[in-house]
Amino acid sequence: MPRRTRTGGRNPRHRPQRTKDVLHGNGGHRANDFRCVGCRLDVSLVAPGTAHRNHCPNCLVSLHVDRRAPGDRAADCHGRMEALSLTVRPDGEWMLIHQCRTCAGLSANRIAGDDNALALMRLALRPLRDGRAAGRALLTVL
Repeated sequence: MPRRTRTGGRNPRHRPQRTKDVLHGNGGHRANDFRCVGCRLDVSLVAPGTAHRNHCPNCLVSLHVDRRAPGDRAADCHGRMEALSLTVRPDGEWMLIHQCRTCAGLSANRIAGDDNALALMRLALRPLRDGRAAGRALLTVL
């Protein structure tokens, strides 16, 4: 059955399409965020406590994109980097140690203020889960 149209061909209740706030094109819609390769969370690049967000605050997974300096985006690997461990600077700042699953490279990254505290504590306590390693550490201290 054909559509009924009024004279003039337009429905008086027709509204014009609203403009879209998403900019399509070559990465235009992801200019201020990225999607985590681990948990698929949309992550904002603005992070408290750091100038270059390079890992997901939820699962702490990163991509191997920086070669030497944070934010240089000069790495050729682009592999997935898993949070391996934590270390602490002399000034008390916590650093994440990431290892690339593609090239096995290591990198140290500052934690951000909105990182998942439970995931950070799991990383910090990971050495204590292995009873043999903890026992050896205690024996060397005593």
